[in-house]
Amino acid sequence: MSTYPRYVEPVERATWDVPASGAARFSWEYDEGRERLLALYQKGKDKQWDAGTRIDWSLQVPYGRPLGLPDEAVAIYGTPAWDKMSDANRDELRHHLASWQFSQFLHGEQGAMVCSARIVESVPDMDAKFYATTQTIDESRHVEVYSRFLHEKLSLIYPINEHLRLLLDQTLSDSRWDIPYLGMQVLIEGLALAAFGLLRDMRPLPLPKQILAYVMQDEARHVAFGRLALRDYYKELTDAERAEREQFAAEGCFLMYERLNGAEVWENVGLDLAESTELVKNSDYFRTFQTLLFSRIVPCMKDIGLWGPTIRDAYTKLGVLDMVNVDLGALMAADERIADDLDDERRQAAARERSELASRRAEVAATIAAADGTAVSTEVADALPAVAGGATP
Repeated sequence: MSTYPRYVEPVERATWDVPASGAARFSWEYDEGRERLLALYQKGKDKQWDAGTRIDWSLQVPYGRPLGLPDEAVAIYGTPAWDKMSDANRDELRHHLASWQFSQFLHGEQGAMVCSARIVESVPDMDAKFYATTQTIDESRHVEVYSRFLHEKLSLIYPINEHLRLLLDQTLSDSRWDIPYLGMQVLIEGLALAAFGLLRDMRPLPLPKQILAYVMQDEARHVAFGRLALRDYYKELTDAERAEREQFAAEGCFLMYERLNGAEVWENVGLDLAESTELVKNSDYFRTFQTLLFSRIVPCMKDIGLWGPTIRDAYTKLGVLDMVNVDLGALMAADERIADDLDDERRQAAARERSELASRRAEVAATIAAADGTAVSTEVADALPAVAGGATP
């Protein structure tokens, strides 16, 4: 059953309006287009799924450990501030951190939904328009999934982080058609994919793991779409035009780096903001997490041809330049495989449950038959309740 969420700040009733600029581009070229993009479009159609049925929403999420992650995943773990906290305070902190993180995922997904719709409008090529329509549907599903998790399981929602909001504003208000690709498909989606993957691989509880794995399966296609489209386009730009895109991307990466420290949470749970922020910066776990979050962005930037001195200098300052050697294709293939493996596990579990239920029914039927000396038909046996565990067919 849905519950009314508690917002940590009053929710603005007015919409956030970002002035749009640039042209809505029509194309009268209905030829076959680029084979790779059309293949991605076909895959996007084939891989659509229903958030209400693919995810098992009956799974429980405990208040104090909503993601089921180890305490080491809390950036202030092991510090004096953590040691002073009671068990109840730690439960509250873990709950707020999960809400903050998944709230930012939610806001980012809404941004992705709007950006992909914008790409349909502004991109000049029909094959790219085709694919972007499937992505728009994907992103709306992701908004549905994260919103439902926050409403039904956490009942607590954080507002959009100011740095994420600024990057979305810059991405959507730029008149160049490729900037929504670069800002969303490469930067925001790339960072989100890495964050989803790090959480997924820390073996969270079954429900958040399903959400992360299934969303990532979609997002892997989205980043591939951005790579294919921008790689072709950026080959045609002048050095000066590529340098402008590098500057935009570098500024966006610094914004994303700054938004990762969860500053909105610390004061809400009664901790000193300045002290907590400093603890986060000095946390070995957080520094590692922060670095790994760029594992999808850095190799993608080189792949699309934005690898001049501006972007390399930015990644050197952020300490993530070595991420250029990450095998992006292998990561994307793993994202696909892990989601498919989860589906297989659920199908196998359902098959075992059906088999056990059939066995229990047969046992009941045999018991009744032995008691009165009559045979029980298959139809009657199937209608009998499974007495073990109180289950019914």
